[in-house]
Amino acid sequence: MGVKLYFRKRKEFANVVSEIKKIKIQGARDIAYAALYAYSLFPDERHKKILVHSRPTEPMLHKVLDEVKKKSYEEIFIHFDLAQDKINSLVLKLIKKKEIIFTHCHSTNVVKALIYSRKKGKKFEVYNTETRPLFQGRKTALELSDAGIPVTTFIDSALGLALSKKSEKNKNKVTKIFLGADAILENGIINKIGSGLIAEVASMSNIPVYIVADSWKFSKNKIPIEQRNLNEVWDKAPKHIKIKNPAFEFVPKKYIKGIVSELGVMKYEEFLKKINGK
Repeated sequence: MGVKLYFRKRKEFANVVSEIKKIKIQGARDIAYAALYAYSLFPDERHKKILVHSRPTEPMLHKVLDEVKKKSYEEIFIHFDLAQDKINSLVLKLIKKKEIIFTHCHSTNVVKALIYSRKKGKKFEVYNTETRPLFQGRKTALELSDAGIPVTTFIDSALGLALSKKSEKNKNKVTKIFLGADAILENGIINKIGSGLIAEVASMSNIPVYIVADSWKFSKNKIPIEQRNLNEVWDKAPKHIKIKNPAFEFVPKKYIKGIVSELGVMKYEEFLKKINGK
């Protein structure tokens, strides 16, 4: 390898790692694609560890870097496409006419499935949160709106209102909640901060919560809760004020109606049995 080529690859690898850390690359699938590209530049254990540590809360990233030893890049990409196609068809069946679906943050699996349902003629609304401090909910709102789906975005602290507010047109409230997942664990899921509160409020309001995610997000490992930079919340905050900025939180499986993955729509225990081969 020539010196110029080596340093160009080093720069590209470092750029991918930086963008994953800063959430400029977000969404498990996009992170997986980026990580695979970076790994292809330096396919060894040392660089694999660097990529894994760039987002330790993403089991999908770990999974693809393990799978690349057994499968080709093309086979991995095919898995993503087939999984999304299956999820799309399952979500289409779950959505009823004129429903109001609630979602939080940005999930590629959720957004693509909702857009697919709209293209197939399903008429529904979406309520979502802006998702502070990085406002990933705005990305969701824009993508859904561009697809012709009516969207109402609420500030995060109006969550209770969003889940109880009646639509002016059809007098119905939110009927289903679709959340993505950064990790699916034995006892619950990890997703964007706010997801736990959403699940609790939904439980009190008898609104079913579905986790819409690729089964490759399942992990038997302990997943850390990332604490992000305080400047995301308050730039140049006074030093005597402490700021907590957790990026994710745990949602117990008791709050989850079902897991929607390429394996089907399943109760939590059914999913665990399927994924564990029991």
